[in-house]
Amino acid sequence: MSKKKKSNNTSQGKDLIPHQVLEEQDEKVLSGNLEETIRFIEDLLSQNDDFVTRRFHIFGNFSAAMFYFSNLVDPSVINTDILKPLMYVPPHLAGREVKQEQLLNVLLKETIYQSETELEDHLSPLVQVLLRGKTVLIIEGLDQALHIGTRTIAKRAVDEPKTEQVILGPREGFIEQLETNLGLLRYRLQTADLQIKTLKLGRLSKTKVAICYIEGITNAEVIKEVENRLSKIDIDIIPDIGYIEQFIEDHKFSPFPQMMSTERPDKTVSNLAEGRVAVLVDGSPFSLLLPVVFNQFYQTAEDYTNRFLMGNFVRISRILALVFSLIFPSLYVSLISFHPELLPTEFAVAVSGGRAGVPYPAVVEVLFIEVAMEILREATVRLPTQVGGALSIVGVLIVGEAAVSAGFASPITVVIIALTTIGSFATPSYTASFALRMLRFPLILLAGIFGLYGVVIGIILIFNHMLSLKSFGVPYMSPVSPGNAQGWKDVVFRSSLWRLSKRPAFLHASNRKRVGKEAEEQSNETNHTRG
Repeated sequence: MSKKKKSNNTSQGKDLIPHQVLEEQDEKVLSGNLEETIRFIEDLLSQNDDFVTRRFHIFGNFSAAMFYFSNLVDPSVINTDILKPLMYVPPHLAGREVKQEQLLNVLLKETIYQSETELEDHLSPLVQVLLRGKTVLIIEGLDQALHIGTRTIAKRAVDEPKTEQVILGPREGFIEQLETNLGLLRYRLQTADLQIKTLKLGRLSKTKVAICYIEGITNAEVIKEVENRLSKIDIDIIPDIGYIEQFIEDHKFSPFPQMMSTERPDKTVSNLAEGRVAVLVDGSPFSLLLPVVFNQFYQTAEDYTNRFLMGNFVRISRILALVFSLIFPSLYVSLISFHPELLPTEFAVAVSGGRAGVPYPAVVEVLFIEVAMEILREATVRLPTQVGGALSIVGVLIVGEAAVSAGFASPITVVIIALTTIGSFATPSYTASFALRMLRFPLILLAGIFGLYGVVIGIILIFNHMLSLKSFGVPYMSPVSPGNAQGWKDVVFRSSLWRLSKRPAFLHASNRKRVGKEAEEQSNETNHTRG
């Protein structure tokens, strides 16, 4: 069959691969000649072992052929809902003469038991729908073909998110199937205002990408900018949401993420309700939220599902852990190397005693342990779950103890790096945590060269860089800079839900009000009564 394909292409004066043939003959329409159409499709696809061509007669009178990929469809659906009603005259059509010009109308309205059935008169789109898992039906003498939704792909069940687990909150997480993910959003946002626009990206993969937003809330300029940036992506394949992020982010070389990926439908819905846009990709269990600001990366869904006193306590702990994970090692190096007089005498003596056998400066010691911890963390992630847990215990206990005993590191350094690593694990967003892990190394070097002055200079440079960032036109440090009084109610501490009555100002939502006046008044009356 491959020889036939080659000769066919050669006869056209070219030796093209299938996708080039489709691009060249994009405007070619069905001629009504059954054999010619079969030959065109088979020349492109019949070399695939899972490609099926099924010839038959509709109602015993009309010659037809059906095409599909066996690995993408459910055979029982094809046999029961398509072939059977087409090959045997249905009871309500018994004794009725069906003419060829009436055939398509009869098939669409009275015969085929599938709701997702459409007409197509161009050959190139027919091949594309075949590759997406649909079944194509062509009939002798008709210049239009039917493509029927029969796609059935094995998928995992909706399960608890692996990267964003909560104690109190929903347990549903996105999966790889885009249709299922969009259904989870529709389930939580049962409003006609939820708009979903789809497009296909990837010259080879033709990956389906969905843009989700709420009409009447999301700023129209943000929607337009998202669509514009997505439309400019030109690459062979889009296997995951991360490819999209890299193409459309504002600052390509910044360590800080300018978009947020999440596995949680509830978190996605909450961000949509604030006026953001969500981008989902077929084949990826994540949604991409934009625009975002920095304070979102240390917030979790539990901050809002818990009572605000409990949520604030946990959030403060998380912020402290974030600060620890960034500056703790560099602070330790600067104090030990340049400013030991700032330490209490007993503690300074204990530290110097612990480092007595270490043959190199504190900055080298800390960098050595940090690199070892990063290697251990990466090894733990890549190994199977059963082995990874054992490796982390071996690495922390045995390797750490051996390093101290051999004089490669002091006990206090191991403790500092351990606390730093634990602090980085407390950061909810993996991408934000990774940015802080990378920035630790230049801060440690600055601390080893200039002491506390180097740490301060490093922090100033980091904040200056963050102040220069934007996410789809929104300043990254909003609502801190530029400041906004309403936004400050959900930066460090979270106010009660009835006080968060307006959507974030920096999103420029079309409708900023999100808490009704009656709810605010009722909450105030309840507080007054209890007082």
